[in-house]
Amino acid sequence: MLFHFIHVIISYNLNHLYPIVTGSIADDVKQKIFDIANTRGYEIIAMETDKDHMHFLISYDTTDRVCDIVKIIKQETTYYLWQKYGSFLSKQYWKKRIFWSDGYFACSIGEVSSATIQKYIESQG
Repeated sequence: MLFHFIHVIISYNLNHLYPIVTGSIADDVKQKIFDIANTRGYEIIAMETDKDHMHFLISYDTTDRVCDIVKIIKQETTYYLWQKYGSFLSKQYWKKRIFWSDGYFACSIGEVSSATIQKYIESQG
């Protein structure tokens, strides 16, 4: 059976752009995304966080939709981070169980090499 994969760069922001994705929160959100990717059959090629947003280059099967991937990652990381950092996050978000903003940006890498995109993502943060 032949599988094709799509490489897409995805970027999304924290709700209200609070600069809180640093230190252990940044490490934990990255690890959780790697765990989600491994469980679901995605490959995270490059990923970097900044204080209020993140970028990653992901490879996934053509049967998956990028909107579903983003939804899964946002839901599962939000739940995980609120379980672990609930007292801290409740001060930032007034006890609303949110973390990410509603939107996201995604585009296929087209003719640009994966190495170029990886350099760009790794330069973030």
